[in-house]
Amino acid sequence: MLRALSTDCWRASEEVDEQVKAAWVRAKRAERQAESEDWSQQYRMPPLEGTERSLPWGVRCRHQILVTACTAPVVEGDISEAEWEGAEETARTTTRAGWWIDQRSSEPENLSELLQAATDVDRPTGNPHS
Repeated sequence: MLRALSTDCWRASEEVDEQVKAAWVRAKRAERQAESEDWSQQYRMPPLEGTERSLPWGVRCRHQILVTACTAPVVEGDISEAEWEGAEETARTTTRAGWWIDQRSSEPENLSELLQAATDVDRPTGNPHS
């Protein structure tokens, strides 16, 4: 009987721990989402296109990728601020959320090359008939 009670207590404790963990993850994700959206507004990034589920994830990925890619080269002096601004403008034209999600594990030094390789699908023209 004691063993069954102990197991029940352990299971109840595990359920509470999982609920606490899940709540923490949701709060952290919401915090990152708010930071990413604020950053997007501050740097005049256009809205992304995609599914309801991919949009928030794409915004977070774009934020993470661009901040990481900008920090090292500009701060360390590998590229000029003008060169970075050119890359940033190219990034603005890439509005498919899925593209940013797909690049989330890319190396910061590869961003310019990846942006240049983005296709017309990743850079809509605004004309739905083109």
